[in-house]
Amino acid sequence: MMEGVRRVALRTFHGRSTIGNGFRRISRRYQTVNIRGFAANMSPPSKAVVYEEHGPPDQVTRIINLPPVEIKENDVCVKMLAAPINPSDINRIQGVYPVRPTVPAIGGYEGVGEVQSVGSAVRDLSPGDWVIPSPPSFGTWQTYIVKEESVWHKINNVIPMEYAATVTVNPLSALRMLEDFENLSSDSVVQNGATSIVGQCVIQLANFRGIHSINIIRDRVESEEVKQRLKKLGADEVFTESELGVKNIKGLLGALPEPVLGFNCVGGDSASLVLKLLRQGGTMVTYGGMARKPVTVSTSSFIFKDLALRGFWLQKWMSAGKAKECRAMIDQLLDIIQEGKLKYEMQLVPFNEFSVALDKALGNQGSQPKQVLKF
Repeated sequence: MMEGVRRVALRTFHGRSTIGNGFRRISRRYQTVNIRGFAANMSPPSKAVVYEEHGPPDQVTRIINLPPVEIKENDVCVKMLAAPINPSDINRIQGVYPVRPTVPAIGGYEGVGEVQSVGSAVRDLSPGDWVIPSPPSFGTWQTYIVKEESVWHKINNVIPMEYAATVTVNPLSALRMLEDFENLSSDSVVQNGATSIVGQCVIQLANFRGIHSINIIRDRVESEEVKQRLKKLGADEVFTESELGVKNIKGLLGALPEPVLGFNCVGGDSASLVLKLLRQGGTMVTYGGMARKPVTVSTSSFIFKDLALRGFWLQKWMSAGKAKECRAMIDQLLDIIQEGKLKYEMQLVPFNEFSVALDKALGNQGSQPKQVLKF
């Protein structure tokens, strides 16, 4: 077990997957570093959430202490400030996400930190700078991270840390989907999962651009309260799934144009509602499947409406040589956040209360805000 944990430390801090074999060899390395510690630039000791096997996150994760790591000439040591618990983080721990680190591993994929120290060859970052891993990388649920300068993107430190920590995955997904599939002007979009972070971002970014949004939420006791909250964000219309169970579904839109673009993160019957609201030649983009039910499309939707079905996966987009474009869009989103035009509900939780935050993120305490670990 200790060998596995030490390998986690080495792989995550240095960003390398090739580690010396054997507990004794690893132990000798740490002894050597400690002996010549007076001459080496070392990170502080760290604490991290690790998992050594895939499985239920509340059973396979734990917080451990990690030893200091040498900071090489091109490395930057970052003190993490905040990192969210995203559904994809949970899926990686469960072992069901398509791309995941080799276990043993440290959890987390995005976050924000402050530069603690830099290697001798680092030129563009200095202690005190705020940075995010961009594109995001595995292992953000730890107090200190050492990786090469090229991994880190400097951002404005006036942004609230919870927004800086969460800007890369959900807001960027919303922005990319609005831009990648249709040339939108004064059109409408329709989406399910409207209360999700992506859904809230779609509403606000669409409104910011003069695009109408039609939003579908699941039936719940507090439906009216949720509707009003989404309309305050800029939603034009919000319907529960049961309200859309009428024959003349498009009669509910009033003067709004029929949507040309739809976003589906639920699947099943909810996805069918998105399809019914789309206009002739419209496109539905699927980026999630929270209901774990397939998307079913009628033959008439293809023949008579000529609908198109597409998929979106942010990680694939970012891996296609989009690092520079990704960073420019993150800066754009952070500017919108700073202007107060992009907001979503989050809850900062102390890192030592990770188990509490995880329990909420797993849905064991009902509907909860996005859980963001504060280090």
